[in-house]
Amino acid sequence: MASLGLGGLNVSARRKSVPSRNAAVERRNLITVCRFSVKTLIDRSCFETIDDTSPEFNNFAAILEQILSHRLKGQISWFGYESPRSFWDYIRVACRKVSHNCICSIENMENVGSSRAKGRAWIRVALMEKHLSEYISTALRDFKTTRRFYEDGAIVLGEEANMLAGMLLGLNAIDFSFCLKGEGLDGSYPAVIDYTPYLKFTQSSDSISSDEEELRTLGSSGSEGSTPENIGPPFITDESSWYNKCKRVEQKYRLALEQKGYLEELVRLRENQLSESVSQNKLLLQRIEDMDLAHKMEKEQLEYIIVELQDQLTVLKNNDLRSRQELTTHLTNQWPSPGALDVNAVALDTLLYRKHNQQWDEKSFQSLDQLSAEVSLSQSSLDPGHSQDGKQDGINLLNEGTEPVLCPPFILFFIVLDFSTCETNFQHEENTH
Repeated sequence: MASLGLGGLNVSARRKSVPSRNAAVERRNLITVCRFSVKTLIDRSCFETIDDTSPEFNNFAAILEQILSHRLKGQISWFGYESPRSFWDYIRVACRKVSHNCICSIENMENVGSSRAKGRAWIRVALMEKHLSEYISTALRDFKTTRRFYEDGAIVLGEEANMLAGMLLGLNAIDFSFCLKGEGLDGSYPAVIDYTPYLKFTQSSDSISSDEEELRTLGSSGSEGSTPENIGPPFITDESSWYNKCKRVEQKYRLALEQKGYLEELVRLRENQLSESVSQNKLLLQRIEDMDLAHKMEKEQLEYIIVELQDQLTVLKNNDLRSRQELTTHLTNQWPSPGALDVNAVALDTLLYRKHNQQWDEKSFQSLDQLSAEVSLSQSSLDPGHSQDGKQDGINLLNEGTEPVLCPPFILFFIVLDFSTCETNFQHEENTH
């Protein structure tokens, strides 16, 4: 009974391991074929433009569609039934975060109706935009959405997903040209992968020699009565082996030639980019030198302007100082002597006395000459010898209709000062009497 129980456990374990093994093999096959298809696309792009008619691209599109559809969950309807779903439903949700994405453009395409056709159109647009790897990387980073759309064991949920994003990165160096109205967008039939371009069987030398030995043995065996004349011509193996070797060498040569062309084109592209970078660097250096020169010239001009302004300021200061000195000298020369001030004070006292005794005629001196005449008249009245003549001259001067002359402010100041002093003295004398 124990042996039967162990045998049942082994059978159940073997049954569980078979699906897991099949899933692992399926994932490994799809990733390996995808890597081969990317390499063939890169090699083919060195010689011709990749478009819808290219068999390498059609095979790559079918492989990518199979990878993105691997163990994709169905959509549950209202009645509990599970309907099939396309990978476009997952891409549409998971790639919304890609900047400047083409999701809305694919959704609004008029000639693309089915979900599968939209997914195929998205593959072509992403390749032309050189953003396919970015779309896949963004979708794989959204693990919550990926888990919601795929079952356990899917390629996008395993370790192979990181390899997929890295492999698709090399397609950004290829210029694709597709027509989004062709038959390739027809979503009525599933994509089929062609494995024949990637299958290559190489027979080992030991296997070839064993086959030759077997054929020689079969040719030598037979009835005892057989003679060499009844034996057919010997099987020539040397020529066929040399032919196979030449064929393999030729294939290797063609492969090396294609790789050489690809590398030469890549080197030429890098040389063009390097020359453009060098020319741009030269232009930038020349622009920097011009800016430095212009900066130096502007600095020299500003320094020259500053020096010129300083010179002008110095000249203005000297002129101002000279003007002040001249004004001081002029005012000093026009300052009256002490004797004249005393005479003027006596004359103003006389005038104030007349005003007090109501002998002052109300009138305004329209000129400095009239005021001087009145002062002279007062001085003459104080002199006994010239009292009559001075009075008559003063009256004549006052009666003359001369035009008014403006008096300088500093002279008016001294006159008013003397006038105030005289009026104070007069009031003091009046209080004394």
